[in-house]
Amino acid sequence: MSLDVPGVDLAVLRGWMDGRGLGEGDLTGLELIAGGTQNVLLRFTRGGRTYVLRRPPLHKRANSDETMRREARVLAAIAGTPVPHPGLIAAEADPEVMGAAFYLMEPIDGFNATLGLPERYRNDPDWQHSMGLSMADAIAALANVDHVAVGLGDLGRADGWAERQVGRWRKQLDGYSELPGYPGPQIPGVDEVGRWLDSNRPADVRPGLMHGDFHFANVLMRHDEPRLAAIVDWELVTLGDPMLDLGHLLATWPSREGVSVSVDAPGLPTRDEVVERYAAQVDRPVDDVRWFHVLACYRLGLILEGTHARACAGMAPKEIGDQLHAHTVSLLEQALTLIS
Repeated sequence: MSLDVPGVDLAVLRGWMDGRGLGEGDLTGLELIAGGTQNVLLRFTRGGRTYVLRRPPLHKRANSDETMRREARVLAAIAGTPVPHPGLIAAEADPEVMGAAFYLMEPIDGFNATLGLPERYRNDPDWQHSMGLSMADAIAALANVDHVAVGLGDLGRADGWAERQVGRWRKQLDGYSELPGYPGPQIPGVDEVGRWLDSNRPADVRPGLMHGDFHFANVLMRHDEPRLAAIVDWELVTLGDPMLDLGHLLATWPSREGVSVSVDAPGLPTRDEVVERYAAQVDRPVDDVRWFHVLACYRLGLILEGTHARACAGMAPKEIGDQLHAHTVSLLEQALTLIS
């Protein structure tokens, strides 16, 4: 146990595992896993079994512990469903044990496509195409989970969900103006898109489990076949209309135009093919997919603008703030194109 892991007291972890019968002896093969978030991810082996520990960032946000508890609760609830996800092994809800709530999960044998593709994926357009369709398969499986039956009926407030969306995210955007140095939102089209969303809300809104941040950077792909291995980073999971996960996937779909999630795979299916694949697996019409696509652009854009605002206040790197502001502007441009 020679690796110094900030935020993880290895002796405490070993004692905690002892109390749950999770292996014996030292923790070996310690490896910090880099990811797209600031959460601490530690891979290690004990007693011949490999684990991944997940805990919040060292400088926790106000809701960090609750976020960990929610993630663990959802992963436990969807065990046994067709949703590809890391299996939950054990969780600790009490932050007093090790400074933060945390949980242990099964490791996933997979890769992040935004960081580069293995050789077969790079050279086989059919594998690229199947990889893209498997993204639709994964969120369709999540949409088909009966959230009440698996014990998640109280995970979020589903009533009035669509009616709250514009006001919810606009309020968050307006709140950024409290940060010193932020000049206010300079986002062309933000008011127009908000008005369109409020004026065109779909009549058919159905509550269900929603990942909330679904795109290529938040999944792992299998090495042995062109299919998604697991959805990861469940921080924003809640109850809402699962169609927003489809909208989010469309909003971030790798594209030569604008700013999008980067995956070097020209063989990926088109957005229309993704929608068709999703529609074939869910028991509902997808006629309102444009509204969810526009909402995803609006919601994600306003969330990303928060980092730009914090960068203006000296609380985040300027280059990251500038980059994410460009993403925000691109997402709102995409939304304007969709509603024009």
